[in-house]
Amino acid sequence: MQGDAPYGLIDDAALATSGGHIAWVGPMSQLLRGTAARDVHDAQGRCITPGLIDAHTHLVYGGNRANEFEMRLEGATYEDIAAAGGGILSTVRATRSALADTLYDAAARRLRQLCAEGVTTVEIKSGYGLDKETELELLRVARRLGTHFPVEVRTTYLGAHAIPPEFHGRADAYIDFVCDEVLPLAARERLADAVDAFCERIAFSPQQVARVFDAAAKLGLPVKLHADQLSDSGGAALAARYRALSADHLEHTSEAGIAAMASAGTVAVVLPGAYYFLREPKAPPIESLRKHGVPIAIATDCNPGTSPLTSLLLAVNMACTLFRLTPADALAAVTRYAARALGLDDRGILAAGKRADFVVWDVAHPAELAYAIGTNPLVESSIGAQVAVRSPESTR
Repeated sequence: MQGDAPYGLIDDAALATSGGHIAWVGPMSQLLRGTAARDVHDAQGRCITPGLIDAHTHLVYGGNRANEFEMRLEGATYEDIAAAGGGILSTVRATRSALADTLYDAAARRLRQLCAEGVTTVEIKSGYGLDKETELELLRVARRLGTHFPVEVRTTYLGAHAIPPEFHGRADAYIDFVCDEVLPLAARERLADAVDAFCERIAFSPQQVARVFDAAAKLGLPVKLHADQLSDSGGAALAARYRALSADHLEHTSEAGIAAMASAGTVAVVLPGAYYFLREPKAPPIESLRKHGVPIAIATDCNPGTSPLTSLLLAVNMACTLFRLTPADALAAVTRYAARALGLDDRGILAAGKRADFVVWDVAHPAELAYAIGTNPLVESSIGAQVAVRSPESTR
């Protein structure tokens, strides 16, 4: 699959790789006669897509919040749970008390499920430590996962996720701590590829987030933003002002915010898992995003409180059924546009010169990836043309 047409599907195609990159892709009939190949693999007419990219996860955390799931079904709101000391802060307590190896093992189980569905690049945020030592440890665990699993991990420092208990009532002082103490260390140790923040009435104001983004800019780190999930806090416009890689959630974003994103080239990352799990009444403004030409990515938002989802294929189906994306939109949203949401221009499409990250699926047409619920048609996935994950049911 390549090109700008829907799916870019090529029947009876060939794909050649060299040195971890795609050397050629196109119709088999156009492959030069006499082309020599050390290894030849027959996909037997199966569908090949770029490797899937999960551009927004919180994979590394301690504990779970099943009790809050029950509370929510009994009528408690997101804000009610947070005000009662639950929400993000309950995960902070569990994460701070967990050993690094325990955090790694739990995150590894989640990552293994993503990889088994063809994910070849994943973003992992910190944000459940909120102190210097734990935040840096979460980023180290994320880096460690990338060295032990067949996936590329991109890390994001999300110190401005919530106000920790020791800074209760002192949000500005906490932002000073994030900007002056933790963020410089994360940058110095090369633990973060980007910086994120939660701009919302229960989290941080646009002015406080702007301070974090200014500090990130001084360190040469790109930014992303949890924007307008629960209210229109001006998050999309703020993200655009800083030319953020992405603005994520966006359920309450105004048209003015979307227009600003379009001008800035900021990708919209929609998170159907959180929308579904929280039973949100307001969906992201997909038609307005389309009208303004804002690229749309889809991600799992895997986290313990609002989206305990470890299936990007299910997120694709949800985005189609709940947000009315087309299957072609959805596939682009977990490949080319997800790559753009991470600032990566070397993957996400099958084209000469791109990384040889691709997935072989046992489907006749790519629409089947969005259509089937709870199935996994993966045959094998490759990173840099090296087999990364192979389905145990596949026959070679």
